[in-house]
Amino acid sequence: MELCLHQLWPKGTRARAQQAFRFEPRNLTVRMGGTAVLRCEVLRASGTVQWVKDGLLLGPQRSLPGFPRYSMIGNPKRGQYHLQIKGAKLEDDAPYECQAGQSESSQAIISGMAWVDVLIPPSKPLFEVDVGEPWVAGKKYTVSCVAPNAKPAAEITLYKDGAELTDAESFTTSGSEDKLLNTRAKVTVTALSSDNGRQLACGAKNPALTRHLETTMTMSVYYPPQPPLIRGLEREGVKAGRTLKLVCVSQGGNPLSNLHWTKSGRVLSTSWEEDTEAQTSSSILYLSVTPGDNQAVLCCESVNLVSLSPLSVSRKITVLFEPDEVTVWGSFEAIDGKELTMCCYASSSNPPVQIRWWLGFRELNATAVTMAEGDHGGMTTMSNMTHRVSREENGLPLTCEAFNGGTRFSKTQTTTLSVFYPPQKVWLDVPPQDIPLRSGTTVRLVCFSSGGNPTGTLTWFKNGVVVPGALRQTSFDKGVTRELVLVLTPSDNMATYRCDARNEAKKIISAQTALKVHFPAVNMKIITKQKELRRGQTLNLECLTGSSNPKANISWSLGPLRLTGVEQSAKMAEYGGVSVRSSLSLNLISQHHNQRVVCQAYSPLLAEGANTYFKLNVLFPPEFSPDQPKHVQVAEDDMATIPLLVSGNPEEVSCTWLHRREKLVKERDPRHHWSEHSSLEIENVTRKDAGVYTVECTNEEGVDHTSITLDVQYAPSVKAEKDPVYVNLGETADLICVADANPIISDMFSWKWLGEGEVEMGEEKQEDESGLLTIRDVSRAHAGRYQCTADNGKAPPASGDVQLIVRFKPELQKGVQWSKVASRGDGTSTAEVVCQAEGIPRVDFSWTKHGLPMDFANPRYEERTVSEGFFHASTVRVVNVSAALDYAIFSCTARNTLGEDNLDIQLVSTNHPDPPSSFRQVSVGHDSVTLDWIPGFNGGLQQRFRIRYRWERSDSFLYVDVFPPRATFFTVSGLSPRTTYNLSVNALNAMGESGYADNNAVLTITTKGQFGVTPESTVTRCRSDKPSYSTQTAYIHIKVSYQQVLFNVLSSFGPRRETRARGRAHRRRLALADTASFLLFFPSVGGSEGSVLDGKKKEVEGSSQLTVSTSNKYESREKINTAAQRTLIIDSGSDSDSNVYESYAGVRVSRHYYYPTGDYLPPLHSLPEEAQRPDPAYEDVRDWGLYQDVRGYSLPSPPSLFDHRTSDGTGDWRSPAHPQGSGQAKEVTDAWRPQRDYDLPFELRGELV
Repeated sequence: MELCLHQLWPKGTRARAQQAFRFEPRNLTVRMGGTAVLRCEVLRASGTVQWVKDGLLLGPQRSLPGFPRYSMIGNPKRGQYHLQIKGAKLEDDAPYECQAGQSESSQAIISGMAWVDVLIPPSKPLFEVDVGEPWVAGKKYTVSCVAPNAKPAAEITLYKDGAELTDAESFTTSGSEDKLLNTRAKVTVTALSSDNGRQLACGAKNPALTRHLETTMTMSVYYPPQPPLIRGLEREGVKAGRTLKLVCVSQGGNPLSNLHWTKSGRVLSTSWEEDTEAQTSSSILYLSVTPGDNQAVLCCESVNLVSLSPLSVSRKITVLFEPDEVTVWGSFEAIDGKELTMCCYASSSNPPVQIRWWLGFRELNATAVTMAEGDHGGMTTMSNMTHRVSREENGLPLTCEAFNGGTRFSKTQTTTLSVFYPPQKVWLDVPPQDIPLRSGTTVRLVCFSSGGNPTGTLTWFKNGVVVPGALRQTSFDKGVTRELVLVLTPSDNMATYRCDARNEAKKIISAQTALKVHFPAVNMKIITKQKELRRGQTLNLECLTGSSNPKANISWSLGPLRLTGVEQSAKMAEYGGVSVRSSLSLNLISQHHNQRVVCQAYSPLLAEGANTYFKLNVLFPPEFSPDQPKHVQVAEDDMATIPLLVSGNPEEVSCTWLHRREKLVKERDPRHHWSEHSSLEIENVTRKDAGVYTVECTNEEGVDHTSITLDVQYAPSVKAEKDPVYVNLGETADLICVADANPIISDMFSWKWLGEGEVEMGEEKQEDESGLLTIRDVSRAHAGRYQCTADNGKAPPASGDVQLIVRFKPELQKGVQWSKVASRGDGTSTAEVVCQAEGIPRVDFSWTKHGLPMDFANPRYEERTVSEGFFHASTVRVVNVSAALDYAIFSCTARNTLGEDNLDIQLVSTNHPDPPSSFRQVSVGHDSVTLDWIPGFNGGLQQRFRIRYRWERSDSFLYVDVFPPRATFFTVSGLSPRTTYNLSVNALNAMGESGYADNNAVLTITTKGQFGVTPESTVTRCRSDKPSYSTQTAYIHIKVSYQQVLFNVLSSFGPRRETRARGRAHRRRLALADTASFLLFFPSVGGSEGSVLDGKKKEVEGSSQLTVSTSNKYESREKINTAAQRTLIIDSGSDSDSNVYESYAGVRVSRHYYYPTGDYLPPLHSLPEEAQRPDPAYEDVRDWGLYQDVRGYSLPSPPSLFDHRTSDGTGDWRSPAHPQGSGQAKEVTDAWRPQRDYDLPFELRGELV
């Protein structure tokens, strides 16, 4: 406590406004479970107030965490910090203090110690006595009662049947917990029989109880019962067989007495019933009286747990009974005229019996009667009698009668008297003796007997010996009969069969007969003197037959083979027959082993014979079966089983397998297994296992060997004998593939062209394991990969590829588009002169200018060469083109080992384009026409195309600008059905326009009719003499795709192919052209002057916009060789062509829309020739370079052609910058392309500004 104060009030602290206790806690007492409140009030409380329990601080919080039953209550403003304890328990019994801690104005204060005294009631009192064990009357017992775990100690009072036991002694001991006490009281009690069932009570109380607690126990006191009584045995004489009901009763006793019955000391019953209300025990005995109970003593005893000795009552019984049995002794069967002696005996009875004899209804006189003591206290009686019998008394009853005078009952024993006399006659029913019978035949011999007493017993004899197999004897009205069924055997020949009839009269009467039997040989045996038989020896055998009747003939056989023996003369034998002997000599071979030599004895008369055999055990060295396979086929990876069909005697044959002169053992190759018969099994057989296997087999007699060929068949594998195969154009190519396969079959090779299109395959043939494809007069179309497939019927077939490379001299790309290059000659532009060739082997280029070799050391000239496969390109880059120095003819020569080719290319000044050519109709409908053309030289600048058309009654032409600008395929729509139109096309660039195609030729077409449709708006506008353009919106429906642009770029480098290739390329181009649609909306402006080409371009600074394309690679409908397309790669790293259609002053474009043509197809409204039209600014689509056209590759998505952002209203639209060329040629698919624009994926359709 000093430590606590020291902590609460540090040294040196001065108190101001000292806090003090107004009310300090005081001691209090509370019952367990009650609520205790320790009061504490502090005046001027400024420090922390908390309670201390037995030295433990409970904490300053009023809820006192950790002590759920404790809390501080009261008004803290009044300084009330009362401690409330709910549900008081023993653990709350402790000293408590109230403390106010130090504050700035006061020292700490501590209250005086207050004790909380918790009153604990005792638990329910307990008797410390074995209540399960009863008391015994007269004995003394100590009874203890305990009131446990009380505070303070409880007071105990003991009661017996409500009366207080005043001599009880009490004392206390420690309880189960600290502060708890146990009170224990003892008293001595003498047990009385009257205490049984009464109460013994123990009461306990202390201040914690409002009423005392009480525990009771019932006293159980044992005491002995009274002697028993027997009821139901009043008469002394009782007849045997009766059942008596006897009752034994015993009064009193605790527990009630146990009863049991005894008879002459033997226990009869130990069951009883108890009646607790009447305080009696009773036992009922049902006694079935027997003669054995005569003079027996019957006793009933009663006893319980405290009886000093059993109490009993006894009675003696007299039983009247008859003899158990009456027995007649002696012989009751006699031969006629003989005397019989008989005895009758009656067993013990009470009183003794009187015996009388009766034969039929006649009483016989007894000769003597004797008596003696019997069982159960009775007497036995015996009578002897002698009588001479006659045949007339046979069957009469003989009776002995025993009469009991006490029970008035007689008992008899009767038997039948038999008088014997012999049978009168015996006769047989059998086959005649002179007719022979065949062995195996079933015959019946029947014997009859009549008369006699008893009837005779019949017995069959064969040659004096009893036959055991006779049927059971049967009776008929005057006698008996017995049948003997025989299956005749050789021993029955001339045997005597006799039937005897006898009975107890001991006189026999008989009858007999004899049979004649034919039978084959009864047995046979073959004998030889040789013990071991070997291949090549001569075997001598003798066959001896047993008796037969008549004589048998002997024959020999070995399997199906008949043998000839030597027969000797016959001899007499048993059963009256004869025996025959025959000998045979046989030269032994190995095939005789385990075969049987059969000897047969045959009787023609009986058409029956007997046989025996001699099994040959021929010793021979191993021999291989003729069925031994010499050739075994198996598929690779299967299990190969090479059977071994070998035999030998002895059968212990050991075989050794050899393959390629090497012995096969399992330890060397675990795939090898040998079966029980030495057959070889090879798991997962491979082609290396094929070949000849030699087997050598040995036994004790010698050795032999054979050879077996294993043929392992497997699926083919194919490889080219030479890859690649080089051949010159026009020569013969031989492609050879070699197969590793088994079997090699005819027509197992097939060839397939892996390239595009169709080629003439050539001649296919097979030479053993090689497949040969011969292609004569090879063309360039034959170049590519060929697949050789071998199929020998073993899955899977195998394939291998062979590359055919056709060597040819260089072929340069030629035409208008290749022979001109345009560039400004003012020293500010750069020109590229391109020479492209196809050829194998590698092509080398040389250049001349005005016939003189070019000096590429000059920094103004730079040559760049690209080769890929059979495609080769050489580009001469002319920097700062000068009209005086560079406007010249450049000659390109391409050569290889097979030849060369030349091309002159003219570098000229930029100018207006040349007219297109080959302007033609592709298709025509009721309101549209599709056209295409071949572009001419572009003049060195980006060119575009315009279509001019008119109908018959039109005063002027209508013009349509082709869009995209570089397209060479266009559909003019909005035409009238069944109307004739004249159409032309020309080209335009920044420097002017060309004449119209094909020397100003006019293409005339007539649209088709449309059933039931009249395009009124189109007819009205198209046929108006003076249309108004001030508010009219012109619709241009353009169907083209970026694939066509790419195709045209590619086709500009392609040579003209044969007619079939040109037709395919043309069809592809027609399909490409109709794959996207663009719809342009722009208002025509009335009063504006000049056409699109007449408008003034905006001034643009910067050389990048002034520079124009000067390459001689531009649009063309020339096709690239389709064979060359497979390996076509052209460098396109130079700047792509780019021209800008610039906006003209006064042109305003209000908005733009995009309509897929599959969803919306408005008519095309062309502009009249006189109309002045604005020309919106377009950025042309750049070249994508050249691409290899390879089937199966997907076409890359094009970059967006136009910016979709809405116009700001100025009419100056800008397209987004186009991505630069890759610098290397790309691949473009030559696969099927959709015919309609809505067949394309959405991202490949055209876009509209």
